[in-house]
Amino acid sequence: MTLESPPADTAAIDLLMQQRARELARPILDGAAAGERVEVLEFILAHERYAIETAWVQEVYPLRQLTPLPGTPAFVLGIVNVRGKIVSVMDLRVFFGLPARGITDLNKVMILGDGEMEFGILGDVIIGTRMLPLADIQPPLPTLTGVRADYLKGVTASQSVVLDAQRLLRASAVVVDQPSA
Repeated sequence: MTLESPPADTAAIDLLMQQRARELARPILDGAAAGERVEVLEFILAHERYAIETAWVQEVYPLRQLTPLPGTPAFVLGIVNVRGKIVSVMDLRVFFGLPARGITDLNKVMILGDGEMEFGILGDVIIGTRMLPLADIQPPLPTLTGVRADYLKGVTASQSVVLDAQRLLRASAVVVDQPSA
């Protein structure tokens, strides 16, 4: 015994399939626009919680064998050798005017890079990575001024200060430029 299928109206089936595809795709498209997320690396710095987009973080490296560089600004902690590559390390506590704290064996260097500029920033403790909805990042308070305000994207409800890594990497203030003799 065979079942006979009714004659198909291909135009009606195509229309129905397109409508179903739009309905199924709508939540995904709306969710992407309203719920864009960014992956961040969270860390503690001077007893505050910070976050930076992982797209700019090349690696996290334990702070070992830091070599101080005389004659550099106070925010330049020194240099480290990362598998044969010399990387300068910046102390954001000094750069942002936060309370200083000694360096411990827990400190990590987050190496940031954009293809043109590369340097490390010091973190007291690495918390980990997480996906952060962009809608959760509130702009910094308008009363926040100075160098700290220039490099912040905003603050989350969980009180994480989100740094603008791209601005940090392009900032002339972090470039140590010594005139040639």
